[in-house]
Amino acid sequence: MAAPSAEQQNGQSDESDLQSPISTNDEDSETGSGDGALPDYVVDLIEKEIGGDLKSLKKVSSLLEKLTAENKLLEEQVLTVSSSVPLRVSAALSAAEESRVSLEGLLQRERVLSNTLIQHLQGAQPWADSLGRTLEQLDNTEKHMKYLQCVSRIEELSDSIQQCLMTNSIWEAVVAVGSMASLDVGLKQSGCSHLQAFLRDTLHFWHKIIKDRLAGDFEELLIQLHWPFISPPTQSLSPPANAQELHSQLELLVAQLLSLQTSDDLISEKPPSVSRVGLPPTTPLSLPVQIMLLPLSKRFRYHFTGNRQTNSLNKPEWFLTQVLMWMANSSNFMEEKIQPILDRNGANVNAKVELCRGLLTLAQEKLVSDAPRLLYDDALFCHLVDEILQFERELRTTHSYPSTLPGALHVLLDEVVLQKWLTVERKMAIEKVDAMLSAEGAWSSQYKDISDMDELKAPDCAETFMTLLLVITDRYRALPCPRAQLRFLALQRELVDDFRIRLTQVMKEESRNPLGARYCAILNAANYISTVLGDWGDNVFFLQLQQSAVALGEEELLGPLGVTESGRLASLEGSLFEGLLGLLERLRGDMLGRLLEAVMRDVQKKAQPYCRDRWLSLPSQCDQATMSLSSLACPLMQCLRDHLLQLQQMLCLPLFQMGWQDLAERLDLFLYQNVILYNHFNEGGAAQLQFDMTRNLFPLFGHYCKRPENFFKHVKEACVILCLNVGSALLLRDVLRQAEEDEEEPGTPEGQQPSPVTALNELGVYRLAPCDVLILLNLRASWPGK
Repeated sequence: MAAPSAEQQNGQSDESDLQSPISTNDEDSETGSGDGALPDYVVDLIEKEIGGDLKSLKKVSSLLEKLTAENKLLEEQVLTVSSSVPLRVSAALSAAEESRVSLEGLLQRERVLSNTLIQHLQGAQPWADSLGRTLEQLDNTEKHMKYLQCVSRIEELSDSIQQCLMTNSIWEAVVAVGSMASLDVGLKQSGCSHLQAFLRDTLHFWHKIIKDRLAGDFEELLIQLHWPFISPPTQSLSPPANAQELHSQLELLVAQLLSLQTSDDLISEKPPSVSRVGLPPTTPLSLPVQIMLLPLSKRFRYHFTGNRQTNSLNKPEWFLTQVLMWMANSSNFMEEKIQPILDRNGANVNAKVELCRGLLTLAQEKLVSDAPRLLYDDALFCHLVDEILQFERELRTTHSYPSTLPGALHVLLDEVVLQKWLTVERKMAIEKVDAMLSAEGAWSSQYKDISDMDELKAPDCAETFMTLLLVITDRYRALPCPRAQLRFLALQRELVDDFRIRLTQVMKEESRNPLGARYCAILNAANYISTVLGDWGDNVFFLQLQQSAVALGEEELLGPLGVTESGRLASLEGSLFEGLLGLLERLRGDMLGRLLEAVMRDVQKKAQPYCRDRWLSLPSQCDQATMSLSSLACPLMQCLRDHLLQLQQMLCLPLFQMGWQDLAERLDLFLYQNVILYNHFNEGGAAQLQFDMTRNLFPLFGHYCKRPENFFKHVKEACVILCLNVGSALLLRDVLRQAEEDEEEPGTPEGQQPSPVTALNELGVYRLAPCDVLILLNLRASWPGK
């Protein structure tokens, strides 16, 4: 037995060495060995491999062999690593030493090369300096040669133009002027100011000569073509005999003038200072159109400047209408005669739009000079604004003037003019509001006799006010500047808030009679304005303004918004009218509440006898031939009916829907608290109450919905409980009392009694709580033994 015991001890030793990493406390292990106890992991291993079966002891030898092999493998790995580490460290040290020696050699070579290079550069510096001076002289010589070549080219082109003009070769002269203009464009970045001035003077000299000659020929030709068309052109019966020749001359002159466009733009270009009109910069007009505008410009200045009778500050429509007439009269000629020539010469220009641009410039200059003189006369200023808006509308629609080009409205964007416009709009709007509120029929609807159009029952003052705001919107909608539009929107919000305050003031005066016609009209007005503003919040135009307000950060309009509010507006979840809608909603809610309180006061007064009826002594249903409405309930039902009809006539449909539903809920609680809970009921009293409610009260509201009893849940369910037969009532009372006892004794087992909520739901009772039902059951007088 000694040998196996030794082997077993060796096996345990090997097993302990193998499993030793598991141990986290060497002292515990040593203590365990000293006490003669095996470590836990050894016991677990023996239990796993051998178990409690003595027949499994034959596995001990195989287990020892396995552990011995694993131990030997671990020893070999340790020996291999221990022997290889010094070799690797030695190799790394040798490589590091070789690298150090190599680095020192490279550094030595670098120092030698650096010294050699410095010596070479020092010796070559004089040569480099000499070569640099030579190259600089060559550059200067080359610049002088190019400068002289430019001068020579300018003189050559000048001589060529002179010879072409002497020989009447206009096309060649035009081409030479175009080359001179191209040379001018190329010299813009050269910095040769004197050369540029010489070239520009030469170009201006020859360009003027050629342009004057072509312009003179073009004007003579236009006269033969009956230009300008002051009145609507008439179709002649037969074309002139030289129509073909005139058309050929027209095409030739237009093409030559187009070739002068580059040089004309260079000569006529102006410094980038802001013009008086304050309009965004646009490209120059086409040269042929500039010449065609000359007679129209002369006529315009003749009639609408100076001391002429046609130059009247209070008649801006005269010159605006004249400009529109000239556009209309010249439209066909520009489209049929000039546009094809422009297209054949590759000019990307719309002849009709070009003429409109030129005529519009005349109107703009006139408006800019007249607008400051009208700032102190509100009537004339308003007339000017209206005429400009009408002119702009006609220009964009009838004449299809592109929206990308500035129109007459840009004149109104000047800060002084725009501020005056806002001031006048505010002043006139307030005056109109004062007038409409003091009018005789301010609080009556103009559609009161037309049922199809009087759904909102808006009083005349509210409808006129919203029409006023809509007109303001139509006026500023076409403004090309979102920031200016937002200023008008801020004005509209201010006017709405002012009108709300006025409604509140009138409401306070009428609050003594909340059932009066004027009080209801004020309520309808608040609802109408709120409805219209809600629709505006979903309008595309106002949604675009909302996006512009967020992008521009208009705090005056939006207020100090947080990140969440700004995000809601940017994502179109909110509305620019949210604040106003909240105030109007509160006003509407307060007014409707006061109105219903007045109705309830009247109803409660009429209901007092009914609340004190003899519910304990009424005959049972079987003792009556037919059930009829309780005599004490007649005043209550009549009062309620009259008020419902009155509210339906005076309130708009949405408000009436809200009103009768709220009234029904208030009446439900009143009857439940003051009739049902205040009294005890015998069988006849419960039946009479149910008849009064289900056959008389509920049908009063049945005109407005299909199931009016859903708005009287307390009364309806209370009648169900009071009218239960005795057996069902006893059973229900036992269930509810047992549920109360179970709640007081938490240890009581569940599931023996039905749930009180389930029992009530089976009877159709959903609103009343079990404790309320117990109270109602105690109000019954028809219990056995009583």
